[in-house]
Parts: sequence; C-alpha cells; structure tokens
Amino acid sequence: MLRTDDGVRIDAAHTPGTTSSDTGIVVAHGFTGSWRERAARRIVHVLSAYGGVLAFDFRGHGRSGGRTTVGDLEILDVAAAVGHARVTGYSKIAVVGFSMGAAVAVRHAGLVGGVDAVVAVSGPARWYYRGTRPMRQVHWAIERPLGRWAARVGKRTRISSGRWDPVPMPPHEAAGLIAPVPLLVVHGDADPFFPLDHAHQLYEGAREPKELWIEPGYGHAESAATPELVRKIGKWISSNFS
Repeated sequence: MLRTDDGVRIDAAHTPGTTSSDTGIVVAHGFTGSWRERAARRIVHVLSAYGGVLAFDFRGHGRSGGRTTVGDLEILDVAAAVGHARVTGYSKIAVVGFSMGAAVAVRHAGLVGGVDAVVAVSGPARWYYRGTRPMRQVHWAIERPLGRWAARVGKRTRISSGRWDPVPMPPHEAAGLIAPVPLLVVHGDADPFFPLDHAHQLYEGAREPKELWIEPGYGHAESAATPELVRKIGKWISSNFS
C-alpha cells in the first residue's frame, strides 16, 4: 500500500523488469479500472521488458481507499506511485496513462512534475465531454445517485458526490506545461468514447518534444490495447531514455 500526501491509501504492485534497468514505468488505469484486471496485468507484463513496472489503483477504485474525483485529486495518487518508484531505485520514470489515467498523467506531469516521459493513451483533452453514448453513460454514473450506486456495486468504484470547486485545469492546458519532458499521445481512430479531436487538441496544446500516434482500428484504453501497441510504447520509452 502507498499513501498519498492527503492521506489516501493506494493499492499498488511492483513488477521488476525482465532485464536490469534504471527505468521505472508507472501505469495509470482508466475510470472504473484496476491494476488487477486481466487487460491491465497483460500491459504490465509486456512493459516489464522495458523496465520495472509499478501499477496501482486510483483512489475510490478496487482496494484503494477514498473516493474518485475523476481526474482532479488523482494527481496525488500518481505522485505517490512516482515517489515510490524513485525510492525503489529507478532513476528514470515514465508514466503511461489510459483514458482517465491519461488525463491524470498529463495533469501530473504539467502541474507536479518529477517524471521523465509521459504517455497518454485514449485520453480526453477537455472536461464534460458528452458527445458519445459511452461518455453520456459515464456522466450518468458520476452525476446521479443511482449511477454512483451502480458503479460502486458493479465496478467497485466509489465516486465522490461533490462537484469540482474549482474546476481543475483541463488536460490540453496542462499538456503545455510538460516540456521539456517528452509527451506521446496515442489514440485509436475507432475509439467509442473520445473522437480524434481530443488527441489532436492534447497534441496541439503541448510543446516539443511531442509525438502523436493515430492507431488504425484501435478502440479504447486498456481493453483494446494489443501487445504490439504496448511493445511499441515500451520501445518509445526506451528510445527516450537511451
């Protein structure tokens, strides 16, 4: 268990790399996800070829404490994971975030810092997006008492009932604060949650060094990420740390 600066217990697991390396990779899951899910464990396994991997559950998810704020205070969760990776002995750390985790990874790198590379996969560029059916369902889960109950019972996700006050800086603005740390934006052209304009807005908001990968046929986040795509991300991290 890790502990955040605001006292929330965070469930985490460290997977050593398959080769000796000073690279640590922090994996941040999507909304209602968990590092214990099969898709996330598969990603950790593939990335372990490129460094040691620290995977964790955001607050309000799985066995972590607290309630999720859906992208706001979660930057403290990433900070706790990055700090633990440093203490473990990794001198270079990349954060790889998926969906909500991508938004948090970008915001953490821009507002807190202390990382050496950032990968945002299937991430939103802005808040309150309701342009797709899946995102309208997400907002129902966040904003309605019945939705929060369903998320708690069905997904083991405890959602804060309060509104953001103030509204946190959106990812596309935080992206502009990341440089000179390299940023990789990865998005699928078949993403059912966030259309490609989110990826372009994130990329355009960032300064060099930055890359944008539009992956043909790729859907959304961890469940759709193939081992080939994850290996490609691992190689990008290695190329930036060599």
